[in-house]
Amino acid sequence: MSVGGAVAFVFPGQGSQYVGMGKELCARFAVAQQVFSQADEALEFSLSDLCFAGPEADLKLTEHTQPAILTASIAALRVLESETALRPNFVAGHSLGEYSALVCAGALTFHDAVRVVRKRGRLMQAAVPAGKGAMAVVLGLEADAVAALCEEASGGEVVTPANYNGGGQIAISGAKEAVARARALAEKRGAKRVMDLPVSAPFHCELMRSAAEGLKKVLSEVEVHPFSVGVIANVDAEVNLKPDRVKTLLIEQAVLPVRWEESMRKLDALGCRRALEIGPGKVLKGLIKRIVPQLAVDNFETPDDLTRVKAG
Repeated sequence: MSVGGAVAFVFPGQGSQYVGMGKELCARFAVAQQVFSQADEALEFSLSDLCFAGPEADLKLTEHTQPAILTASIAALRVLESETALRPNFVAGHSLGEYSALVCAGALTFHDAVRVVRKRGRLMQAAVPAGKGAMAVVLGLEADAVAALCEEASGGEVVTPANYNGGGQIAISGAKEAVARARALAEKRGAKRVMDLPVSAPFHCELMRSAAEGLKKVLSEVEVHPFSVGVIANVDAEVNLKPDRVKTLLIEQAVLPVRWEESMRKLDALGCRRALEIGPGKVLKGLIKRIVPQLAVDNFETPDDLTRVKAG
């Protein structure tokens, strides 16, 4: 199916990782292998081995997960760039994926980004003691209703919407007991389903304030370059083309919700007719289909996907 109009590249965030990601691409394409080699060199340990062979428990550690997903995503991007004529008019990434989007747009070098996200992972893990924070996903309630029940459930603790994912899916984040109270309220208020999320820290809420402060220092050592394409920022769902806004947006992203549904609607309003999820998994593909069903959406993560993506 041939689709006219603008094209968007979108990049996945934490939770899309799996042992083996990127392995087939590296076996087939030197450009993918180069990206993993650059990551190994920048991080001074074999991220390649961890991605390709595990163990899964180590891959799930936030400080490893974040650079691993970024690396697998950029490896896939480089293959796509070398094997097809596809180029984005806009890019976006879900949470961690925003760093992949910024690399795609040329605003961050891959070397800088992979080092930053490992430190970001460490900062996020250290911000809240293990077992003290939690996240859950609420299905089937409106955004206003979720925000209201979080406020009601807080009891002086932090619990707030963390991801407006679209398709009736909103993640909440905060102190463990407050999230449990919000979960119980959501079930009483008619949520179709409420599920705990298997995360190691409560992302995108005020409990990440110390991580945001640490990230400010980490980013101060990084240069932001001119953009080749606009990046839809998580925190405001607007197109950013200003290098001097990047660091502020990334720092705010640590404590503010990801406005994914609005971001995808923005792509639609900008005339995008095709979206391509690049990197491990198909989470964003599923969300986009529910948010803007008129958008042709596909994903690219393995060599087998190449023929289909070229034909699309």
